[in-house]
Amino acid sequence: MTVRVLLVDDQPLLRTGFKLILEAEADLTVVGEAGDGAAAVELTRSMLPDVVLMDIRMPGVDGIEATRRIVREGAATHDPRVLILTTFDLDEYVIEAVRAGASGFLLKDSPPEDLVTAIRIVAAGDAIVAPSVTRRLLDKFASRLPAVRESEPAPGLDTLTDREREVLSHVARGLSNAEIARELVVSETTVKTHVGNVLAKLGLRDRVQAVVYAYETGMSRPGQTDRL
Repeated sequence: MTVRVLLVDDQPLLRTGFKLILEAEADLTVVGEAGDGAAAVELTRSMLPDVVLMDIRMPGVDGIEATRRIVREGAATHDPRVLILTTFDLDEYVIEAVRAGASGFLLKDSPPEDLVTAIRIVAAGDAIVAPSVTRRLLDKFASRLPAVRESEPAPGLDTLTDREREVLSHVARGLSNAEIARELVVSETTVKTHVGNVLAKLGLRDRVQAVVYAYETGMSRPGQTDRL
């Protein structure tokens, strides 16, 4: 199956570079390019890409608002996935991008093979960010998350089984499915099933949003893991 990609960046030279990388892959095709968020929303409607490779800082409608619109509109149609492009000096925007519905994020200076792999993973419906990277960013910008009201139960948490809560806590620590399987002495397939159940019950798109949920509900706090 060919993955249809829409490139969104206000720098034409960068778009050209990304296009050359992606078009060299047999299973990836670039269906359009946009230089701002408003154009990205329009092209997503008309071109129906599987993955939108989205820059954050652009003139007019920025990447976060464009992501929000694309995810909202796409939920009723073809459900495109948004992969955010960021740089170290823009990491503070990542939390807002995830909240807007992005499936993950990638550094602009990542190797070409990482970009290709990331697009394939996002197209398959998973998040592309290594959990440990997600945790580092969340720890760094935890102050941007709303304060947890200790007296109130976490929304949706009561729908999870004890095992599902345990799995969620490990996801929030930054463990992969294989690592969680070793911790709990179960198969990786079993862990994958539990993760899927957690996402479905909590209405989350992927592991990235699961980590955000764990922070927002107080299940996880900055500095609770030694994997950072």
